[in-house]
This record gives sequence, C-alpha cells and structure tokens, in this order.
Amino acid sequence: MRVLMFGWEFPPHIAGGLGTACYGMTRGLARNDVEVTFVMPHAYGDEDQRFVRVVNASDVEALFGSVDSGSEELLQKMSFIRIDSNMVPYVSPEEYAEYHEKYVRTGQRVWEHGDVWKRRYVFSGKYGANLMEEVARYAVVAAQVARYMEGRFDVIHAHDWLTYFAGIAAKRVSGKPLVVHMHATEYDRSGENINTQTYAIERAGMHAADRVIAVSNLTRNIVITKYGVPPEKVVTVHNAVRFAENQGAAPERGLDDKIVTFLGRITYQKGPDYFVEAAAKVLRRVPNVRFVMAGSGDMMNHVIRRVARLGIADRFHFTGFLRGDDVHRMFQLSDVYVMPSVSEPFGISPLEAMRSNVPVIISKQSGVAEVLDYAVKVDYWDVDAMADAIYGLITYPALSRMFAAKGLEEVTNLKWNDAAAKIKAVYEAAIAEQNNRK
Repeated sequence: MRVLMFGWEFPPHIAGGLGTACYGMTRGLARNDVEVTFVMPHAYGDEDQRFVRVVNASDVEALFGSVDSGSEELLQKMSFIRIDSNMVPYVSPEEYAEYHEKYVRTGQRVWEHGDVWKRRYVFSGKYGANLMEEVARYAVVAAQVARYMEGRFDVIHAHDWLTYFAGIAAKRVSGKPLVVHMHATEYDRSGENINTQTYAIERAGMHAADRVIAVSNLTRNIVITKYGVPPEKVVTVHNAVRFAENQGAAPERGLDDKIVTFLGRITYQKGPDYFVEAAAKVLRRVPNVRFVMAGSGDMMNHVIRRVARLGIADRFHFTGFLRGDDVHRMFQLSDVYVMPSVSEPFGISPLEAMRSNVPVIISKQSGVAEVLDYAVKVDYWDVDAMADAIYGLITYPALSRMFAAKGLEEVTNLKWNDAAAKIKAVYEAAIAEQNNRK
C-alpha cells in the first residue's frame, strides 16, 4: 500500500508533539508494509528518511493561470492580511534570462504551458503571522504533487488543520480517498473562544474526508459533537511512544534536591499556571525541591511574574524550548513529571517520561489517561490534589519506585507498530468503501 501524507513538521525540526507522532507513525507504517511519501512545507534535508520519503513543498513548482477549480475554490475561501515575508514566487537570474530571451524571440510566454506560469513558493514551515496564507498555498502545491504522483499512491493522509486543505486539493485532483488525522481541535487550543477560521478549516477537512482518525475517545467525542461528523466515520487510534535506539547514560545531577518537571508549550491549553500554584503548595511542605518548566509560549511572562509573586523564584527554573536529546536528558534528571493540561487530545510527553523510568502525574482531561493505569490522575484545576500527588511521589520512595516500574512496563506495550496496523486498517476501509461506490 502507498500513502501520500501531508504534514507540517518532522523531526528533528519540531514545535510540539505533532512532528514526534508523525515520525513514530511513519516508522510503524513502514514496518506494516506501507510506503509513505511525506510532504511538508519546508524540509531541511537532515530528516531521517530511512522509513519515509520526505518531499519539500518549497521545491515543488505549482501551475498558476489554469489552476484546477478545486484549488481555486479553496483560495477564494481564504482571506489574507498581506505582510512582508519571504514567501514569494521566484526564479533564478539564470532562469529569468533564458525565459526572457525566449519570450523576446518567439513572443511566447516563458513556460511551455501556454498561458500557464509556474511558480515556486518558499514556505517557512513555521507557525507565524502568515500561517493562513501558507495553509492556502500549501493546498495549491499539494494539488500539483498529487498530479505529478498520479498512479503512485492509494490513499491520502493529512495531519491536523494545517494540511486539511492540502488533503482536499489532492483528493480532488487524484480521486483517491482522504483520511484526516485530528491531533488537536480548536476547542483544545482555545477553549470556547475559538478561532472561527481555523474551526471552518477543521470542519471542512473532516467532512470532506472518507475517514477521520482521532487520537483519543475524548477527541472523537469533540469531533462528533462540535463538528457534526458522522460517528461511523470517526475512528480512535491512540498514539504510542518510540524507544530511542541509544538511551545513553543518565547525566550527572550535581544536586540532591528533587526535580519536578513540566515540559510543553507554555499556553492556556497546557495548564502551566496550575503547575505553578501546585509547586508553591509543595514548597511550603518540602523546601528541597526544584521545579523545572521546559518550553515556551504566550503565557511565559505571566508565569514568570506569578512565580516571583509567590516568592518561589529561587526554586523555579525556565529552560526554554527543548528538543531531541535535551528532552531525553531532562526526563532522566527528573524525579516526577507533571502534565496538568486543561484539554489534551492525547499527550505523548508522559509516555516519554515513563520510558525514562519517571513516575508521572497527568490531568484527567487528557486522552493519554485512557490508556494509562499507572499514572496519577488529577483534575487540572485541583491544585491541592496535584500538590499532594507531587508530595507523595517525592517523599515516599517505595511509591515512586512502584509507579516508575509499573509505568515503564505499561508504556513498553504501547508500540507505534500496533498503532500503525490500526491506521493501515483505516486506509483499507476507506479504499474498500470507495471501490464499492464505483
């Protein structure tokens, strides 16, 4: 089976769990005899391509002037605020000279397609101010990729709202079934104060898809109730965790204090303020504890100010955003990992912590709570319960060892190969349904 997959990020260049999930998933699919071509807006060239072929959308020439109606319709639905950016069509000076000479000599347009001009867009692949425009242009490039790869893929797979228009465009060009993956909804990111444009893209993508994969039953319920997607079309496939090929020795700690870690975006969704309040309560009972907040986000300044007001700044450490081996080393240094998310569709980071033999505390409002028995579960808003759980794990060694050992055993059974087998079954169902309609 061959899959044309659209994503937004891929290790080692990631901004969160989406890229990590895509990497584990593509490795698992390869081991299930699924060949994946992974298209992303901006590739750096150092991605691990042993199990997947990575296509850099910034290298793809898209046709303009006679754009297929599907892509044109998508572009018309988008509104843009123009800003100065590097995302402009370009040709090299040598190409321009050659084409200009041909035009002067023959009177023909510079390209070989009549009135059609080719353009190449340089995508940043970031989550910046021109994100919506990049999402729309990505759809145009996706249509061209699908046209170029005609006959060389069986199904299309698009990850999260950033790539849904790309998936729709590829489906319209190729006629192949579309599977969209919902890793996080706009309700998870923003609560009830949703961005209506993002919501509209999510809804359009899921309704255009032949199947929707949700990363948890929590997410599946949101997809059905908030977006009106038919239940029979939505399948839950929980994420997994990949064990590093070389775990490496634990780094030297250099102190005797216990270390409690938060790792994630410092945004409303991840509940960093509840972590701070729980930390203050713990420090009133146990002074020799250090709290680490690893990440970055729009609540960073708010959190720093709150830590200062609580008088715990000497016990709090902000590392900034961590990636790759630094994440693994941070887990190895930790005695407890806390994920106090307000709304977490799944949450891979607790699995990564458990893989490093660290006991974890997670919010009941997380998808990963559905698959873990040996994690302490609290309501995100219950800072007293969170503080009690932290206190128990750092004060009673036997309790900590039990959760760490049982957690490691539990997480060892959550393999990407098994998750990928379920995803492959979703592909097969989508293909079979389309064949039955013909």
